[in-house]
Amino acid sequence: MKDIQQPGASNTVAIVGAGLVGAGWAVVYARAGLKVKVFDANPEITRKSIPLIEGQLAGLHRHGLIEEDPATILSRITTASTLAEAVEGVTYVQESVLERVDVKRQLMIDLDAIASPDLIVGSSTSGIPGSAFALGLSLSPRILIVHPVNPPYLVPVVELVPSPETSAATVEFAETLMKAVGQTVVHVRKEVEGFVLNRLQAVLLREAWALVDEGVASCEDIDKTVRDGLGWRWSFMGPFETIDLNAPGGVADYAVRLGPLYQRIAASRQHEQPWDETLIKQVETQRREHLEHGDLESRRAWRDERLMAFAAARRSTHPEG
Repeated sequence: MKDIQQPGASNTVAIVGAGLVGAGWAVVYARAGLKVKVFDANPEITRKSIPLIEGQLAGLHRHGLIEEDPATILSRITTASTLAEAVEGVTYVQESVLERVDVKRQLMIDLDAIASPDLIVGSSTSGIPGSAFALGLSLSPRILIVHPVNPPYLVPVVELVPSPETSAATVEFAETLMKAVGQTVVHVRKEVEGFVLNRLQAVLLREAWALVDEGVASCEDIDKTVRDGLGWRWSFMGPFETIDLNAPGGVADYAVRLGPLYQRIAASRQHEQPWDETLIKQVETQRREHLEHGDLESRRAWRDERLMAFAAARRSTHPEG
């Protein structure tokens, strides 16, 4: 991909917020042939982002997931010292700043003051609706949620969530861009906290914490259940297709057979119960028995290597994604 396929669009994008998510997005865009300008209000984070990206590209090359030399892709990525420098001459900004309403709101105000008339902003927020920080500005019709899974250069799904003021043209642009850079687009058609992915994840996590709290199973055995059970099917099909194939007569048959069981399970929970301090300490203790705190970073690198191997295998068996 050499250009964003949209009339008048620049082939340069800006990343604002250069942490793990922002750096991952930089890889997505540069890998697709776009130029990328990276900016963070903390210059130290901006500085650290380039070595991080360099390591990510080396891993992708090692697993055959990029054809170009990593140095060539890295050469498309530059850093900016100011927000104005980052957004100058770009059509699209990927916002990846702290997951706080006040921080995101202030950034939108700052962007509104310097944005060109065609600038579009995609927010990487994990669950905050755009209406919480993106309304009432001249820029508002050109802001939407573009929520990735971390790391976005390995896990392709991205949720597009418009605010009540987002224009249809903005959603169309974002969809075109995401598909062009190799992401899988999910349209979230109504604003809801957590969107689709994290609401699904929240239900599983709620039950996982409750099972530990009640002494039903350990953290490790719950992880095994997902890793060596549910995850096998979920790695290539979703929950509706899973149950559609799990009853002789398909999904309607499954609903008749097992719907009452799931209703009873759901009704058994008091979902307002928080993860309290005692429970968090219990889970933390169990996890540290399997992974010391000092090994978290190396385990993240191990995770990414496994994801790269999985992506390479998936590409060979599912070339169309």
